[in-house]
Order: sequence, then structure tokens, then C-alpha cells
Amino acid sequence: MKKLNILDLVGEDCITIEDGEKVYDLIHSELKACRPVELDFAGVTVFTALFFNSAFGRLLKDLTTKDLERLLKISNLTPLGRDTLKLVIKNSNEYYRDPAVRKAVDEILSEQAEEI
Repeated sequence: MKKLNILDLVGEDCITIEDGEKVYDLIHSELKACRPVELDFAGVTVFTALFFNSAFGRLLKDLTTKDLERLLKISNLTPLGRDTLKLVIKNSNEYYRDPAVRKAVDEILSEQAEEI
């Protein structure tokens, strides 16, 4: 099992898209090949949904929630971090599995991008 220490990889604040992409890039191919990965969050104190979306939400494009739960072990994540991750996984699953949700979200994001 591949094991990654998030504190060493990202630092104690997991907040940016770029930080999430670092994690995603290291675990995506492993998980897609059905090889288990453990992520240790010991010492990490700050999380954002933005980080979790970038690191984990996109995994559901290629994996089922069941496969993700089976292959990805998360250790030492704070209760708030676990709650945030659960919400991101739920929302990402809906986005990738329900075309109506995906269309609605994409339209809103497109409209917001035009306003900027």
C-alpha cells in the first residue's frame, strides 16, 4: 500500500487547488489501477472544500464511491476534516453520476466566470 504523509507533502494547511492537485496527481493512477493508498493527515490543521474537491472530488469521475472507500484509507483527519470530505464526496458523486446536476452546476459556473 502506498502511504503519503500530507503534512510533508502539502503542509499543515490544506487549502488551495494546487495543494489538492499535488495529492490527486500522486494517488489517481494508483487508485484507478485498484492499488490501495493511505493518506496520513497527522499534523494538518486547516482544510477547505476547495482542497478536498481538487484532491478527491475528481477521483469520482473514474471511480465509484464504493471503490474509493475500499481503496483509499484516510488516517488522522480531524472530525471537521472528515465532515468536509464526506460532503465533498457526496456532492462530487452527485455531479458525476447525475447529468442534470452536472448541467446545472456547469451552467452556474459558466455564468459566474462570465461575470468576472
